[in-house]
Amino acid sequence: MQSILSYDVGGPKNVKLQKSNKTEMANLVAIVGRPNVGKSTLFNRLTQSRRAIVSDTAGTTRDRQYGKCSWNGREFSVVDTGGWVVKSDDIFEDAIRQQVKVATDEADLVLFMVDNETGITDWDEDVAKILRRSKIPVILVANKIDNSGESYSAAEFYKLGLGDPQCISAATGGGTGDLLDLICSKLKNLPEETIDEDIPRFAVVGRPNVGKSSIINAFIGEDRNIVTEIAGTTRDSIYTRYTKFGFDFYLVDTAGIRRKNKVTEDLEFYSVMRSIRSIENSDVCILMIDATRGIEAQDMNIFQLIQKNNKSLVVVVNKWDLVENKSQKAIDTFTNAIRTRMAPFTDFPIIFASALTKQRIFKVLETAKQVYLNRKMHVGTTKLNAVMLPIIEATPPQSVKGKFIKIKYCSQLPNTQVPSFVFYANLPQYVKEPYRRFLENKIRENWSLHGCPINVFIRQK
Repeated sequence: MQSILSYDVGGPKNVKLQKSNKTEMANLVAIVGRPNVGKSTLFNRLTQSRRAIVSDTAGTTRDRQYGKCSWNGREFSVVDTGGWVVKSDDIFEDAIRQQVKVATDEADLVLFMVDNETGITDWDEDVAKILRRSKIPVILVANKIDNSGESYSAAEFYKLGLGDPQCISAATGGGTGDLLDLICSKLKNLPEETIDEDIPRFAVVGRPNVGKSSIINAFIGEDRNIVTEIAGTTRDSIYTRYTKFGFDFYLVDTAGIRRKNKVTEDLEFYSVMRSIRSIENSDVCILMIDATRGIEAQDMNIFQLIQKNNKSLVVVVNKWDLVENKSQKAIDTFTNAIRTRMAPFTDFPIIFASALTKQRIFKVLETAKQVYLNRKMHVGTTKLNAVMLPIIEATPPQSVKGKFIKIKYCSQLPNTQVPSFVFYANLPQYVKEPYRRFLENKIRENWSLHGCPINVFIRQK
């Protein structure tokens, strides 16, 4: 299943016991503009991907793409929005406009794209008025300039009152280097937060009205014992340290926990925008699903965002008290439906709970803590080889072009963000994805990595 969320994360992070490390949140850059000006093409170039669909048909991008961009040591998140169409009777264009308004509310920088071939339109002027009133930094990007002679015609965009237009060609890459330099110069250095890396970070995520606020209130209660609240961005606090009932973890803020002033906006989009930040800064994600509605497309969007970021997962089916049929057969049917939709990653716990009645709330915390410990588990090389090599010998990789693949040694990489295992083979290029999954399944059968993503690498011996 192809995700509409393109998201890649960095490499391993070192964990030092008894020491405090610093973490920095990623800036968020939103690409906005009217339909068919080249937003998706620029998104693909900045993220070095082909996730966004590029078409000459206006309004092709109905949904949002999320990606990472790295430039000169700086890393930031990029959001490709749908075309911003103001004063339109088209219901899809109105929804796209709402989504972009939310993007500009949450982003740290806006790239406002215009088309040099068509010049300024009424839509461009309307959008410029809205952006001039906003407090967020804006870079005006004039696209479809393929040579230096065409750059002179971009002078008309000074009328929009948004500063110097940056002339680029998203299709060929012309001018994008200068644009990236300007982006990095305008992005603020977000405050580094000192947190203890040995304390787990849990994020409660999910679509609107699924019960995130209720379960947070159930966790904390009225007599909450908060050791410290660490400020993150200027919008909300990010980490809240929780030390009740023998637990000690950071609660990562997420969509809908504290802010209620976005009820008139596109809540579906807003929840994912906020989830980007909370998922990025968590170790374990508690994904909430509404038992009365089942698993929906928005749940899958957030799940794919968790998966792209290689975060551990606990699924909580909330509002179980409202379901009439609570038989084991109903539970099994619901569980199978969730695992089928989220395949091939199916090794994660599913808890049927109620934040309102506090049913199984304590189990949610216990499970999240255990999943975090599973993530930190390290298998010794001797033990790993003793278990896996006989399995590989009994079921070796399929030969390719008459060449036999031999795996003679394996080990787990130390100090990685995700449990990572390396298998050394004579012909690693011929080991296919199904066999990688076979190795992953055998690792999961022999060691408890419940709820954790793992990496399996095949390297030259």
